[in-house]
Amino acid sequence: MVDSFKFLPRLIATFYQMTEREPQRPIPWTAVSKPLNECKFGLVTSAGLFHQGQEPPFDTVQEKENPEWGDPTYRIIPQTIRPHEIGISHLHLNTADLARDVNIQLPIDRFKELVNDGVIGQLAANHYSFMGYQGFPPEAKAWETTYGPAVAARFKAEGVDSVLLTTA
Repeated sequence: MVDSFKFLPRLIATFYQMTEREPQRPIPWTAVSKPLNECKFGLVTSAGLFHQGQEPPFDTVQEKENPEWGDPTYRIIPQTIRPHEIGISHLHLNTADLARDVNIQLPIDRFKELVNDGVIGQLAANHYSFMGYQGFPPEAKAWETTYGPAVAARFKAEGVDSVLLTTA
């Protein structure tokens, strides 16, 4: 069994476990319109990854000063990034395993293998990372109105057919 609250303080974990939230309906879904081996895939993660030296890390300083806030922006992770160029900026998960293998949250190497094996058509030139923590209680309005649509527009402009989202 996965313990989604393992790295949260006990009080916060208890709050989340006791809070009932109704999912937004309808759940958005778009069927794939062509075979996977003709599709271009994009990757999105909420693990707080960033391209070291190219973009700043997520703002954990402000988050430490104001724990009710979480950085809603995103970072671009190019397909050509090398593992040592990936930084992790997240205060709410244990990053040790992720630092050893970024594919845990951004399976870029696995998707490159799928392209090489002909299982999927292509991999997007750029992928995206968000900070999964959005305050306490969570506030995702900026994702919904600004940053989510911006990433979707970037994927559409690149001709991406399908996106895999991994959550931290």
